[in-house]
Order: sequence, then C-alpha cells, then structure tokens
Amino acid sequence: MTGRLILTATAMREAEQAAIHSGTSVEQLMEQAGRALAEAAYRFAGPLPALVLCGPGNNGGDGYVAARFLAERGVQVRVASLVEPKTDATRQARKAWAGSLEPLTMNTPPSPLVIDCLFGTGMKRGLEASVLQAFRRLCDEASVRVACDIPSGIESDTGAELSEVPAFDMTVAFGALKPAHRLFPAMLKCGRVVLADIGIAPSATWHELDAPALPPLDPGGHKYSRGMVHALAGQMPGAIALSATAAARSGAGYVRVSTSRPIESLPKAIVQMDSAPVNDERIGCLLVGPGLGDIPQVLTLAMTSRAPKVIDADGITHLGEPERLKGQDAIITPHEGEFRTLFGEIIGSKPERALGAAKLSGAVVVYKGPDTLVAAPDGRLGFAPPAPAWLASAGTGDVLAGMIAAMRARGMPAFEAATAGVWLHGRAAEIAGPAMIADDLVAAIPKALAALA
Repeated sequence: MTGRLILTATAMREAEQAAIHSGTSVEQLMEQAGRALAEAAYRFAGPLPALVLCGPGNNGGDGYVAARFLAERGVQVRVASLVEPKTDATRQARKAWAGSLEPLTMNTPPSPLVIDCLFGTGMKRGLEASVLQAFRRLCDEASVRVACDIPSGIESDTGAELSEVPAFDMTVAFGALKPAHRLFPAMLKCGRVVLADIGIAPSATWHELDAPALPPLDPGGHKYSRGMVHALAGQMPGAIALSATAAARSGAGYVRVSTSRPIESLPKAIVQMDSAPVNDERIGCLLVGPGLGDIPQVLTLAMTSRAPKVIDADGITHLGEPERLKGQDAIITPHEGEFRTLFGEIIGSKPERALGAAKLSGAVVVYKGPDTLVAAPDGRLGFAPPAPAWLASAGTGDVLAGMIAAMRARGMPAFEAATAGVWLHGRAAEIAGPAMIADDLVAAIPKALAALA
C-alpha cells in the first residue's frame, strides 16, 4: 500500500496555488498550518513554556499563528523574530499576535520548548553565522525542539544540510511530506515526522512506503501457485543461502538453488540442484547475484530466462551497461557503489538519480542506503521509512534480495514487490534488535509478516 505523499518544493507550491485558485486564501492556509503546529506541539510537549522563532516568510507566519493558539491553551509563549515580515499574510499573522515580541539575537533567553519557524522549503543557502549561533544555542538549551514543516538549514528536495542543523524531536509537515524528511542526512535531524492536513488536495507519484497488502493465500493452492523462487549460486554459497532462506521465510511456495556443490547451511525445505532449466515455466522469480563472485557466465545464463528476476550484488557489477536490462522483467538492488558502477554519474538529487536509472534501464531500481528508494520506469518513487542503523551489517542485502524475490514470485508486480520487500526488511530489523546478524534478520521475517495479518 502507498503511504503518505511526498512533494518537492515546486510541487508543494503548485498544490497551494491550486487551493488558492479554488477559493482558499493564503491567510486561511496559514491559519490551518499554525493551528496544526500548535496542536501537535502541545500534544507532544504538553504545556511547557514555549519560544517560537519566526522568520520573514510564510513559515514565520505559521509561527505567529501557532503562538496565538498555544497562548489560548494557557501556554506561556514568547515570540522571537529574526527580521520584519516580508509577506502580507505574515504581517497579518504578526499583527494578530497579542503577546510578547522580541528580536532573535545572541542574548535571547532560552525556553524549555523551542519551535523553529525561521525558514521553510524554499531555502537554498545556509543560515548566516550570527543567526546560526543564536539558533543552535536556543535549541541546545531547550528540552524539546519542534520544527515547522522542515528544520531551518535543510534543503527540502535533496536532504542536504546547508548549514549545521540541530536535531529536532518532532517535525510537523504540512499537506505532504517533503523529500528531505526521508533523505539522508536531513532525515536524522527531523525526529518524529507528523503530517498535518491544511486543506490542500495534492496528488503525487512519490510516496512514503507503508505496510504492504500481500496477496492472500489460495486455500486450494499448491507450492508452485504460491510462487517458486529459483536462485543461482556462485563462489560464496553463504550469501545465496541467506537469500534463498529469506525467500522461503517470506512466503514463497517453493525455493530451489542451482549449485554445483551442496550448501550445508540451507534448510532442508530448500531444494538443491546441480542444474535446472532457467526457463522452467513454473519459476515465479529468478534470483542472481548474491555471492556470485567472478562468474559472469552465471548472470549471462540468468539473462536468457524469460522469468521475472531480481539482480543483486555481483550480478549488478557484471551487467556492464544498464541497456542490457532493456526488455527484462527485472528488479535491481544496488547500493551506492554498485549504482555508480552501473549508471555512472547521473546528475541530480538521489530521487532524480533513482528515477533516471529506472528510466534508462527499464528496471525497477531499489537504490539502497540509509534512505532507500524504490524507483519505477513510469515515474513512481517510494521512500523507505527510517530503518534501524543496525541493518548496516554483512548479509542484510542478501536477505533483502530474497525477500523481494519471494514477493515477485507470489505474483506482485515488480514495483509493488520491491516496495513490500523493503518495508518488511526494515520491520524485521526492528524486531530482530540491535545485536542482530543477518541470520537473525531472516528469523524475524515471520513475525514481520504476522503483523500484517
């Protein structure tokens, strides 16, 4: 299932303009945003004395409105403004604020709750040194930090830190999430991201991944109808063993491995074969790459198969050029180094690079990292929710490849199979805990699946 929508700064402005053309004023949008910010901050922090930092644009206007609503709830509120408002709506919001107003300087007294409304999604350069120093000090001395739409100092579309950004406890996004909420390194500074409805109706092909809707099991089905995964072993059998076991644990009805030598670590339920036809019509998904090593002919064999396929690790390296994927029903799962090896230096943000790679290759691209993205050639883009840092360990990518292969073999379309695998991978890691190794991740898959029932 698709989750919360994600909009670039340009797309968000277009959605706001569409709402304005439909009869909603800028002032009404600001009132909705400020009210939502105040409500979220109050629910999160309680009646802590608050300091709202207001900038010159509409983010500052949201802050003045939020201050007013917090004061109405009995919260002790101070507002510190950076400069005079530069928009009519912000000037009106400031005029409606009847409480204290002070300049934002190095001498501004701290407060237990800081609400950052300095700059929003249009930011293209870092904060000035004096402003940054005051901003960081107030955030450092606060007990709770809340950001309005996006923390000041972050570029909305790329997730880059334009200047040093304090870590916030919560960010209240308006109308839709922004790419930076789910891109590294900005995602680490946003804290909990909540989404507030401000009365716009955006549409987008970018979204945050949510719990997937898996195909129901057919009571009259059999192992082949549930989906067969055929994996091709290489020089390092342990990797393909992880992948194949993950595929079996993820609901594939039948998993078999082509291997020239027995793999002792494979469960007995997984069939090992010295050779098997890669064009067996019963294959739901072919898996190649984990542990492949320097045997490019195995990939060449896989590419002759008409079956849907997942290509990972060394399989990606041996592709040589992305055009080789044209006409293949393929999902590829590169990390940063493998991505650059196959696609070179695609210019743009990580979302733009992922989509460019998918269009160039015709494959669904799972662009792995702390901010994993799933891109489809038709322009759809899924952003993984933050996953545990302990996923960065040996073998976890092999597990992911097997999980995606199982979803594809079960009949899910390529993009949906990839997004389901990525979401479940993160959930299984949460269940496995910080001391996990890849084997523990595989063992946690059934619990992650059970949570979807």
